Amino acid sequence: MTETSRSVAVVGGTGALGIGLVRRLARAGHAVTIGSRSAEKAEALARETNVALGSDLVRGATNADAARSAAIVFVTVPFSSQSEILAEIRSGVRDKVVVDATVPLVPPRVARVQLPAEGSAAVIAQQILGDEVTVVSAFHNVSAHKLGQEGDVDCDVLVFGDVDEACERVVAIIDGLGLRGLRGGPLANSAAAEAMTSVLISINRRYKVAGGAGICISGALSRQTG
Repeated sequence: MTETSRSVAVVGGTGALGIGLVRRLARAGHAVTIGSRSAEKAEALARETNVALGSDLVRGATNADAARSAAIVFVTVPFSSQSEILAEIRSGVRDKVVVDATVPLVPPRVARVQLPAEGSAAVIAQQILGDEVTVVSAFHNVSAHKLGQEGDVDCDVLVFGDVDEACERVVAIIDGLGLRGLRGGPLANSAAAEAMTSVLISINRRYKVAGGAGICISGALSRQTG
């Protein structure tokens, strides 16, 4: 993987999921730009993260500037903000891979599956960004708490997309973060993982799962090491 390909942005990177992802990406050696509506907030978090990790790999910017700066762009924003944020970054992600982690949760009933009419948040992302952007979806079923921990996470990350090369790039990044990335089929199949988030929230509430329940796919190949 080249230095350019290791340049990533996390749009919505000041939220809980974004912060955990930023830290894992930086620990894995990626140059990370945190995107936020407020550049000042992103820059402050970048300084804090660099101090905590003893690195200089993280910087802050607006969402649009972060998206323009990176080879791969992760989007970790609430469903209510997805359309607005994607429209904001659209001009900066042409010919790039955008990894969308949006889950269509509709408060207050977030433990109830409520998929959008389009089928999934991932399909909405592709419609907004257009054919010049390759959308891959992932990170729906791993909690911010788990991402924020050090060390490997006993949780699989399902990856959905219509372009094999892009999906394999994302799987490789995920494997390098101490998780296991598994291909889950075309982008339309993202609906299954997005729906599963509400199921996991329901499980967390009923069984009081510390750190949040995740998913592990039995029978799949073991995580490669070395």
